[in-house]
Amino acid sequence: MSHYSVVQSRALLALESPCVTVEVHLTNGLPSFTLVGLAETEVKEARERVRCAIQNSGLDFPNNKRITVNLAPADLPKDSGRFDLAIALGILAASGQIDGEQLAGHVFAGELSLAGDLRAVRGALAMSLAVRKLESPLKLVLPLSSAQEAALVDGITVFGALHLLDVVQQFSYDKTPHTSSPHEGWQHVCAAPRAAAPLYPDLADVRGQLGAKRALEIAAAGGHSVLMVGTPGSGKSMLAQRFAGLLPPMNTEEALDCAAMLGLGGFSGSTDTNHVLQQWGQRPTRNPHHTATAPALVGGGAPPRPGEISLAHNGVLFLDELPEFPRSALEALREPLESGKVSIVRATQRAEFPARFQLIAAMNPCPCGYLGSVVKPCRCTPDQVARYQGKLSGPLLDRIDLHIEVGAVPSSDLVNAPAGESSSAVRERVNAARSIAITRQGKSNQGLTSAEIDLQCQLDGGAVKFLSTTATRLGWSGRSTHRVMKIARTIADLACANTVGVAHLAEAVQYRRALKGA
Repeated sequence: MSHYSVVQSRALLALESPCVTVEVHLTNGLPSFTLVGLAETEVKEARERVRCAIQNSGLDFPNNKRITVNLAPADLPKDSGRFDLAIALGILAASGQIDGEQLAGHVFAGELSLAGDLRAVRGALAMSLAVRKLESPLKLVLPLSSAQEAALVDGITVFGALHLLDVVQQFSYDKTPHTSSPHEGWQHVCAAPRAAAPLYPDLADVRGQLGAKRALEIAAAGGHSVLMVGTPGSGKSMLAQRFAGLLPPMNTEEALDCAAMLGLGGFSGSTDTNHVLQQWGQRPTRNPHHTATAPALVGGGAPPRPGEISLAHNGVLFLDELPEFPRSALEALREPLESGKVSIVRATQRAEFPARFQLIAAMNPCPCGYLGSVVKPCRCTPDQVARYQGKLSGPLLDRIDLHIEVGAVPSSDLVNAPAGESSSAVRERVNAARSIAITRQGKSNQGLTSAEIDLQCQLDGGAVKFLSTTATRLGWSGRSTHRVMKIARTIADLACANTVGVAHLAEAVQYRRALKGA
């Protein structure tokens, strides 16, 4: 005599959440509990967690049966304790303690404690996004804290539970109608009220630095990356921390992508889920320390986890003290800056994470930091300066659109200068310029390809001659020339001009000369 049941769950592979079918087979024979299907160590440990959770919940575990659990498809890597709940329900259905037919149409995920409590899992939002794509969406059953995160996606039904018994009651043969009282262990979870407009530090806090503020406005309007070069204490970090407040508000899909990345980055559990909910709609600003390794920046591990560039998706990646980062970490940024995504390849799997971020980098002009300063003399030799700036490769600098100098502000200006322009005022101009670009070409200026640059960045006669002469004199590469054209197109959009003129190009050229040879 044998008993068989099927329960649906979901794995997690980068931002994808492929379907996993949990098959449970009970038969007479030598008592055993076998789990197959390319399961990692933490999944195999589910045998003990499930056994204890069922017994400590007052339910019957079939100790006298031969239990075989298959996680299909067998070639899909599976990790974490996310399949505990589905395995437990499959055993209970196969042993006749709950109605297996009622499990159809539901997707289950959750880690079990030895007492039967449900613990949060990573990637709840990725699961709900995958379920939403189905022609006939399924109902999600998750731990309550994870369910609150999954409910951010509209159009799907999400239930949250606190304990294994809460789920068993809903699918037992003699179940009674449940209520949605917040005091019950089983809840139909709806999307939490979303916070008001996100709050960012205000650009008005930065006194002076009109040139740097203008460059950040251009960067926000066109989606360009920025390298700020200046002496210590000149305000580079303050400017970078306020850049996200200049960007247009995120739409729903962008906000979902950011929230999903936060969930994948290890933000799981009740406290961290609240963090994901609180950050809804706010563009992230990631600021890793300069000791960060290449895997920390681009992602890695087994299974692959997103790095800082993916956690900054649709937001800002701020790299302070840029030359102090390991050379391998900086060179790893080159491809994501161009493609907007990062692929992590391992022997058994391949994961792809989005990485459409705006890079804001800052550095000193020399090792001591005071090259060109009128406040303090520089102690560095020309060789030391060249060696310090040489830590940044030409190909990387080529991919950073704007190179600007941030000079020290005199003390008198800091004390007596009135408050500068607010972030909201700058954001209005940025939104208008971005709207012009989107209407014209369907994307920001930074995303223009070589063919699109010739079509969209139309230069008048004087501008063509000016650009040709400047590029030849400064020895620019083709990429540098194209990036100047994109910047000039953004400047023209801010001025509501149809064509790119000499004045727009002349301003754009000034943003490529902060470093020698840049």
